[in-house]
Amino acid sequence: ARVGSAHCLPPQQHQENEIKLLTAEIERLKNFGCLGVSPSLEGLRDENAKLKYRLNFLKKSLQEERSKSVKSMININSCLQEIFGAAIQAAYPDLENPPLVVTPSQQPKFGDYQCNSAMGISQILLKTREQKVIPREIAEKIAKNIPANECIEKVEIAGPGFINVHLRKDFVSKQLSSLLINGVQLPAVGKRKKVVVDFSSPNIAKEMHVGHLRSTIIGESMCRLFEFAGHDVLRLNHLGDWGTQFGMLIAHLQDKFPDYLTVSPPIGDLQAFYKESKRRFDTEEEFKKRAYQCVVLLQSKNPDFIKAWNLICDVSRKEFQKIYNCLDITIIERGESFYHEMMKDIVKEFEDKGFVQVDDGRKIVFVPGFPVPLTIMKSDGGYTYDTSDLAALKHRLCEEKGDILIYVVDSGQSVHLQTVFAAGQMIGWYDPKVTRVAHAAFGVVLGEDKKKFKTRSGDTVRLIDLLEEGLKRAMDKLKDKERDKVLTPEELKAAQTSVAFGCIKYADLSHNRLNDYVFSFDKMLDDRGNTAAYLLYAFTRIRAIARLANIDEQMLRKAAREEVLVLDHEKEWKLGKCILRFPEILQKILEDLLLHTLCDYLYELATTFTEFYDSCYCVEKDRQTGQIVKVNMWRLLLCEATATVMAKGFDILGIKPVQKM
Repeated sequence: ARVGSAHCLPPQQHQENEIKLLTAEIERLKNFGCLGVSPSLEGLRDENAKLKYRLNFLKKSLQEERSKSVKSMININSCLQEIFGAAIQAAYPDLENPPLVVTPSQQPKFGDYQCNSAMGISQILLKTREQKVIPREIAEKIAKNIPANECIEKVEIAGPGFINVHLRKDFVSKQLSSLLINGVQLPAVGKRKKVVVDFSSPNIAKEMHVGHLRSTIIGESMCRLFEFAGHDVLRLNHLGDWGTQFGMLIAHLQDKFPDYLTVSPPIGDLQAFYKESKRRFDTEEEFKKRAYQCVVLLQSKNPDFIKAWNLICDVSRKEFQKIYNCLDITIIERGESFYHEMMKDIVKEFEDKGFVQVDDGRKIVFVPGFPVPLTIMKSDGGYTYDTSDLAALKHRLCEEKGDILIYVVDSGQSVHLQTVFAAGQMIGWYDPKVTRVAHAAFGVVLGEDKKKFKTRSGDTVRLIDLLEEGLKRAMDKLKDKERDKVLTPEELKAAQTSVAFGCIKYADLSHNRLNDYVFSFDKMLDDRGNTAAYLLYAFTRIRAIARLANIDEQMLRKAAREEVLVLDHEKEWKLGKCILRFPEILQKILEDLLLHTLCDYLYELATTFTEFYDSCYCVEKDRQTGQIVKVNMWRLLLCEATATVMAKGFDILGIKPVQKM
């Protein structure tokens, strides 16, 4: 049992054990049949057939599991947690939920990983059993109970009770070879889940501004991560496409383009159109009345008003799509209007369950723990954002059958969303122990003066202007480096796009999303430090090493199958371990949704590679002639493994590297 529970893939071990037992049972039944026990022979045959069927099924599923597990990367941290979990269970079988703490070591002298559980166990023994046991003794007892495994070379007890773990070199080498042969694949995630991500969500008739940048970039990256982990992801754009503002927009459209039903109105600048209608709404009483009438006719689905509404929405959609194309965003539009028909049922459901109170004509719902109630119907019978957000929540849970719901919305909406989620729990739509509903909040974008990012005139920065400025600055930077003299026009254009949009995305994603961050083109385009410019350049350089040594992809693939990756030099060993930490980094982000961890890891990987490249010759040349004398293929394979992991990291972040820069 100890060995089984410590194996990196326990289900396989259980299946192997069951296969052995079933095979033995089939043999036993065969012998029974040979003895001629006639009364129950038919029953024995049935039992035998069932066992054989089960045996074949297990062998097949084990084969599939093995082929999957051989192809995917191992999460070494999880593997070690299983091993130490089994050791702690064997050393202290009566201890319930003992602390299990395994982390990468910060210094090579402390091994490769550390298990720091002994101190926590010591405290538990003191509190629950009044036993005073020093952590070092506990650590020694755990170490003695470590089961047979394929990854640990040795363990050492250090200090007050740290268990320093040294990995086996052949294990690390084997994992790197598997990565090179099979590509970057995460370990199986268990049950495939339906993940619904709500992100971007601009308002119709208003241009996307810098405030939409964070939600769009963070949401896209989260979707890519969950897709890579094997989940079914639904990407939703909760557009502000319904509400009272459409009354004034339609009324203004009727005045300005009276023939809009037959001739498509040339609305070029929708922002200006919105401002004009808003000014009239605020200053002209007659216009205001007509605007309210237009809302009523729109909500009653009058065909002429639906057409006007669609015309306005289409103008906005085209503008939004330009930005989504630039940033390589994939998203499905499902605005507030989608949920409009569901809202009366939402109000009725809350009423039927006795949660509704009437306050000055409004229908409100108080949620325990939240001081401000949700208004689900206004005194005039109209619905609110609260109603549409509740309808959206229910649809995602009950119709879409979402297992994980993620709302990528700014921190200012935190109390509102938590109240909506709590209302969904209160009414019984979901159980938080089964379904995860999370608000992935983020801070605001600041200018270099540490105030909200605005134009010089004090207006909000338009997102399209920001992206165009990024392209201009990226080209200036490339020309400063004289890249225009060595790259073809096509290569220069690809490098410009890669740097401009990659830097804007990375500057956002490399900051903890919970904090505000300062937007600075100068910092994000700097090719030193933790920036996309530095990482893209590092990646291009790594990819060029094999190419300049005249080693093509086919030769690398052949070498990956035949060469043993030697990890004798300390920098080779450090790089190899760093590459293999990728699955544990991604696993952490799937849990806490903090993407800056991936950026920090990619920067660490790039700097660790630089240390390796500076100390270990990949290609040896004659100093006089510059001719290649020797190619150290195992080191080129380390270069390839680094680039493969970096490429997948870039893909999750939505960054497109280029072959030449």
